[in-house]
Amino acid sequence: MTSQSHIHMSLQAFTVHPRGIAGLVAAIVLAASTLAHAQTCTVSMTAVAFGNVNVLPGTLVNTTATITVTCSGGATNGQRVCISIGCGSACDSTSRKMAGPSGATARYELYSNSARTTVWGNTVGTDTVAGSGNGTAQTLTVYGRVPPQTTPPAAVYNDTINVTVTY
Repeated sequence: MTSQSHIHMSLQAFTVHPRGIAGLVAAIVLAASTLAHAQTCTVSMTAVAFGNVNVLPGTLVNTTATITVTCSGGATNGQRVCISIGCGSACDSTSRKMAGPSGATARYELYSNSARTTVWGNTVGTDTVAGSGNGTAQTLTVYGRVPPQTTPPAAVYNDTINVTVTY
């Protein structure tokens, strides 16, 4: 039987200023609910700061964040877990999007590798990250990128994603 803990986090404050872009993806400390087999998980994530840039065309904006996952209990301690990150509230086949005013968007992506070639997704066994429910805190790096794009209007851009721990 596969159980899931759904964790909601809000990516907030990607701000486009008239003279540049200041981005910050704020993470909230999250706790997973207790589910079948008494498996419990807690999750936290550091902020992702994209910094300041003047324009987006031709510019890659890279940053990192850390997800800490601790899972224990269950039928057998040491059970495999998969950590997935949903596409967000506004995504398409090429990237996640933060929504701004009047339908404006700012594209971004979250990756599981430092080369930023493996998108961190939500298909277990395909684009998720594996861990172990052994009671030890596991630190996972999230690699964020805002790709080159037409600079969106000055505003604050937000997105909400789901982090799911499946065991």
